[in-house]
Amino acid sequence: MFRRKLTALDYHNPSGFDCKDETEFRNFIVWLEDQKIRHYKIEDRGNLRNIPSSGWPKSFEQYLQDVNCPFTVEERQESVDWLLGLAVRLEYGDNVEKYKNCPPATANEAAKPSDPLIHLDSSNPDFKAGVLGLASLLKIQRHDDYLVMLKAIRILIQERLTPEAIAKANATLNEAAQILRLLHIEELRDLQTRINEAIVAVQAVIADPKTDHRLGKVGR
Repeated sequence: MFRRKLTALDYHNPSGFDCKDETEFRNFIVWLEDQKIRHYKIEDRGNLRNIPSSGWPKSFEQYLQDVNCPFTVEERQESVDWLLGLAVRLEYGDNVEKYKNCPPATANEAAKPSDPLIHLDSSNPDFKAGVLGLASLLKIQRHDDYLVMLKAIRILIQERLTPEAIAKANATLNEAAQILRLLHIEELRDLQTRINEAIVAVQAVIADPKTDHRLGKVGR
């Protein structure tokens, strides 16, 4: 949810940030104020920097009021998102020349989802059947959440289906195809032999002078 803004602010772990982790959250707020927002003077940041303190939530509540955040400490995700938006605006204001000549994102880039799986309809029966089929084929344990199963399938494919594994599988498939081809050729040969035998038998009947002419007429 915050990855794009965190990336824009050069946060060290934009993909793994978890605002529900209390220690990580408090450290993040301190980093945001120290490095990006800088609303307080350095000497006034002591209470916010005192991360282990039991009074830290009160300090954070005061901080939200001081920066005019419309959200409360109970609305953690909303307040984090708002603070990130403030930090991005301030970052741009401090570096106008740096970002002024940046090429805008194209429509395709802007519309490209961060994870294509989030737009899948996991309630679709065809989708469920397809995921179950893949999970069964790849021997992946079933899960109530079909998107979780699909992500597991994707990880397995990315990690296991290396070029070497695919080449090995192709060699096995090629060998199987050759065996099937040989069996098919053998069947064709057997069929041709039976056809030849049938032709010979018909010719023998036609050439036999004892043929019952009531079955047909030869000559004029």
